[in-house]
Amino acid sequence: MRKLFCIASLAILAPLANAQSQVAPYQYGQDLDIAEVVSVKVPSGGCEIVEANMTYLDSQGEIHVMSYLRQAEDCHDY
Repeated sequence: MRKLFCIASLAILAPLANAQSQVAPYQYGQDLDIAEVVSVKVPSGGCEIVEANMTYLDSQGEIHVMSYLRQAEDCHDY
């Protein structure tokens, strides 16, 4: 049973690993087909502008990774 669980986990995570290598930069005004956000990775950087990566599923179930600029999560200066 444990082996079956490991194999199933690898089968699910394999497309995510492949998608990570194909990061597309977001262009302002670009139409996006986002059905579900899988993950968002924002590097630390104080209050600087950093490049974040969002992994998402489109309406066809395909996985995409998009990079975009945003303020780092460490910024708490209101």
